[in-house]
Amino acid sequence: MAKLQSVEPQIADLANGWLKSYGLDYKLEQESTGNSQIDNALNEYYSKNGGQGGNRPDAKLLLEDKWGGVYPILIEYKGYKDKLIKLDDKNQVANKTDKNEPDFKNINSYALNGAVHYANAILHYTNYEDIISIGMTGYKDDFGALKHEIAVYLVSKSNFGIGQEVGKFSDFSFLKKENFNDFIDKVKELSLSDEEKAQIKEKLDLEIATSLTKLNNDIYKNESGLGENDRVYLVTASIIATIGIPKAVKPLEKAELKSLDEDGNRDGDILMRKVKAFLNKKAIPDDKKTLITRTLENTILSENLNRVINGETQLKRVFSKIVDDLGIYYKTDLSTDFTGKLFNEMYSWLGFSQDKLNDVVLTPSYVATLLAKLARVNKDSFVWDFATGSAGLLVAAMNEMIKDAKNEIKSSDELRIKIANIKAKQLLGLEILPSVYMLAILNMILMGDGSSNILNKDSLTDFSGNYGFGVNDGVEFPATAFILNPPYSAAGCGMVFVQKALKMMKNGYAAIIIQGSAGSGKASEYNKKILEQNTLIASIKMPIDLFIGKSSVQTYIYVFRIGEKHNKDEMVKFIDFSNDGYTRANRKKAKASLNLRDTGDAKARYDELVNLVRFSKSKLNIFTDKEYHEETIDPNSGSDWNKCAPIDTTPTLNDFKKCVSDYLAWEVAQIIKNEKTQNLNQKELL
Repeated sequence: MAKLQSVEPQIADLANGWLKSYGLDYKLEQESTGNSQIDNALNEYYSKNGGQGGNRPDAKLLLEDKWGGVYPILIEYKGYKDKLIKLDDKNQVANKTDKNEPDFKNINSYALNGAVHYANAILHYTNYEDIISIGMTGYKDDFGALKHEIAVYLVSKSNFGIGQEVGKFSDFSFLKKENFNDFIDKVKELSLSDEEKAQIKEKLDLEIATSLTKLNNDIYKNESGLGENDRVYLVTASIIATIGIPKAVKPLEKAELKSLDEDGNRDGDILMRKVKAFLNKKAIPDDKKTLITRTLENTILSENLNRVINGETQLKRVFSKIVDDLGIYYKTDLSTDFTGKLFNEMYSWLGFSQDKLNDVVLTPSYVATLLAKLARVNKDSFVWDFATGSAGLLVAAMNEMIKDAKNEIKSSDELRIKIANIKAKQLLGLEILPSVYMLAILNMILMGDGSSNILNKDSLTDFSGNYGFGVNDGVEFPATAFILNPPYSAAGCGMVFVQKALKMMKNGYAAIIIQGSAGSGKASEYNKKILEQNTLIASIKMPIDLFIGKSSVQTYIYVFRIGEKHNKDEMVKFIDFSNDGYTRANRKKAKASLNLRDTGDAKARYDELVNLVRFSKSKLNIFTDKEYHEETIDPNSGSDWNKCAPIDTTPTLNDFKKCVSDYLAWEVAQIIKNEKTQNLNQKELL
């Protein structure tokens, strides 16, 4: 049988003919787009075969809508039936294998998959946030007539580079000038469901972890002379310099680092100029900007990093690795704690003592969100964290605040102002370790720039409760919500932070996750003082393996109502959340994909937990009486915060029946055994 002939040349001729007839300035495979950012991105990104660079879409163009938005359009042609698009079992473009590696077979074989691959190159290396990917294929029917199929997808920051179908089209006329604005209106209506976002984020979490490990190992093995803090500062500066701000600050490209031994134009000078340009446009307060730049400059401008060896500096080499390995992740619209994961991978670089290593543990993002909900965070909350770490808890709080604002505020202008106010004035965090502080700053910048009030201070000895930067500097922060995962080596297992924070608050709620020993005696003196002005409303026993791979300490979440002395008759909600619905595996011993699995309706269990704390047993559905009960505590004890549901030892009728049944079964067994013994003895006598 003769091999089926591709009709790709005819498909390309047909489609390019449309573009020409529309008067569009399109460029073919070997032509430059005339935009250096896009050309460099396609050249830098790994190819459809897995090699370095050389990505060449069959056709490409840039189109502008009536609002001034510019959209790269990338088109890929194929010439066989059924080669338009390959989707996975979740109906998403199948450009990744089950191992979260690029599926080069699909990228190469299917038109739309290839176009989406090209779009990710632009997301990765430029500041374009929305790209239109078009796949087109065709075949000849039994009568020799040319048939074609078209797929049109939006690949953007908002859909994490996965892609979403815009609609069904029979030609490219939606690109015509008179039709393009209506097409973009349709594009802007696209959104992902919460379930789709959760699925994509789960995949991205695994990819990020793999990429961070690769970067860590690469730098550790091949880049000598970089101190522990230097690595953190170099990663931080590189990410800030390559984020870019549309129409304001162009992302720094690898090619711009020339490895020159020239005053003012060394690679470090160029990198710091870009960092400063970014911070200036973000309108970060001058004193904070000075603190950030001074800290970064000590590393970025160092002689060793900028020394040219064999035509290249170490700074450029490491910068290139960071951009290549991580760029696609920090340029997508993640509400996940990206730098929290970065921090969790990099904190082993920081030279902590073993005790400090056990202290510095990332709170899983779903637990951070739980704390924000238990502290009743909403759009009007003022939230602070006295041991911020990489700011994961504040990111979770910010997301909850913005979500509530979007639900409650119907005016677009009011919503925009409110979100800006949330980021600039309603969050405050304190972190004493300079290297971790820089990660917190970076995290909040990446997550929407709520970095205004992240302070590099000791919250116990150097914080008076005031804003630290900008127009509010010196003004009291009116905190109404406190969230915390403290260093457990601090006094009272970390309860000293809780005592100080709650003492500085007038009202609101607090939710902290801490070692269980803090509630069973080791922090009793702190606990008694806390209850003099605040009420313990819930004690939640968390899964023992919550921090698997980092710590096996039993943790509890304690929830407080602030500003009201604990009454001895107050009923405290004691909840055993040991079964939270997730199954965890140590990543060192299991595949990354099995590290966290929802095996017991985890989402519903977390939702019910929040409702139980808020509304008591009227919301009891999934939980049993053995997992939820209410009881008083002694405010003068401070060591009775971890109570369990009482066990009823009174025997019931069923217990009696079972006991009698078990006894009769034993009696029968003894009779049968004796009879067998007698029979054997009789046989022996015979």
